[in-house]
Amino acid sequence: MSDGQSPLTYAQLDARSHALAGQLRAAGIAEGDHVALLMPNCPAFLVAAWACHRSGLHYTPVNWHLSADEVRYIIEDSGAKLVLSSNAFEMLAHQSVVKADLWFCDAAGPSGFAPANGEPRDPVAYMAREGASMLYSSGTSGRPKGIKRMLSGEPFGTWSQSDAMMRDLYDYNAGTVFLCTAPLYHAAPLNFAMSAQRVGGQVVLMPAFDAEEALSAIEREGVTVAWLVPTMMTRMLRLPEARRAAADMDSLTHVVHAGAPCPVPVKRTMMEWLGPKLYEFYGATEGNGFTAIGPHEWLAHPGSVGRSDSVRIVGDDGAELPPMRDGLVYFVSSWNPFSYHNDPEKTAAAFDQRGWSTLGDIGHLDEDGYLYLTDRQSHMIISGGVNIYPQEIENLLVQHPSVEDAAVIGVPNPDFGEEVKAVVQLVPGVTAGVYTERQLIAWCRERIAHFKAPRSVDFVDSLPRMPTGKLLKRELIARYACR
Repeated sequence: MSDGQSPLTYAQLDARSHALAGQLRAAGIAEGDHVALLMPNCPAFLVAAWACHRSGLHYTPVNWHLSADEVRYIIEDSGAKLVLSSNAFEMLAHQSVVKADLWFCDAAGPSGFAPANGEPRDPVAYMAREGASMLYSSGTSGRPKGIKRMLSGEPFGTWSQSDAMMRDLYDYNAGTVFLCTAPLYHAAPLNFAMSAQRVGGQVVLMPAFDAEEALSAIEREGVTVAWLVPTMMTRMLRLPEARRAAADMDSLTHVVHAGAPCPVPVKRTMMEWLGPKLYEFYGATEGNGFTAIGPHEWLAHPGSVGRSDSVRIVGDDGAELPPMRDGLVYFVSSWNPFSYHNDPEKTAAAFDQRGWSTLGDIGHLDEDGYLYLTDRQSHMIISGGVNIYPQEIENLLVQHPSVEDAAVIGVPNPDFGEEVKAVVQLVPGVTAGVYTERQLIAWCRERIAHFKAPRSVDFVDSLPRMPTGKLLKRELIARYACR
């Protein structure tokens, strides 16, 4: 853990996950069955994940910030026969788990897990085959959906395409020390952590992100690879300048980010502090495609998320668009075929007649083939028949010295259908009010077309973001829908 406590050795990880896999098989969990994990970032989480992964199971880490009803939906929709939970979530687990068996960690025995009622059976032999996670989409625009892949049937220990990517892009090896700053129930943190363990590296888990604790962990543990989303970068940059200047960050070779747009000024400032160590990728839990960009490439193409021969930009008529024209981002080939669990209509909607797949993101390619994301199709504002992409305005607002965080949404307008509203979190010490609202609107109108600028600004204490930095716009849209 990032505080230096609760270390788990490889011998212990192997023994405990092997014992738990055998106990699950003894309890009737067969190869191909489904198990859910309801646990915080802790060593036992990775014991549970590897137990499932080494015994050919599907496993779903569940977001424990959700309500009991939302957790129950995921558990039951996934078809999980058993839930492995932390004792810290005992109440949530009992409220959420109705049809599945429930086991808790911190128990006696070789695995550290036991049924809520009774003792686990002795482990039995199992076939060591590769399992697979089945994570649920974040649900930023509705009910989350499970993203399911076929089990490979390969012997346990067979590297995946993701493992090879970590080695090739981020120099994963036995000397890697990965700092996991975000919850393991998200795809990237889980994949980065388990891939680090595949190669014999060290994983340092943070129970929750704290800028000072992250800095201290990098210094103390000699972290080489850190996962930092843009909001985390912003918090680290707001640490006292003397603290940042004195920090020993020489061990860091790769700071990786994805999942949420990173404003160009934030990324530039991070590289001024750390050097050219920031690596970005664009992809999704679906694994339908991937682009990546290193620091030197990004400095030549600021704002890009990388390139791939598989990317196509498609217009409303389904035809490919030329460079510098915004359209839907498609991938020609899926490097990891997927479907949405229990939702064939959503699965079909993700593919066109050519078999190309999209997640609804809007962007364009430059003349060199580098991809720039504009926004998500579902977030687009249509005002007076004109398409407006909130991300452009959000990126501008967060550059204002008074703004800590910002979101832009469309709200009803009787004449134009929708108008642009900004919802802003101010930096400490700045007063919310009409003067600040006018100041921010003027800031935008000086820098972008007037029709894109916010017509109004609301001020909030904080914006609804997930720990990965992803903004839950559906919550804001629902809040303002009737205004």
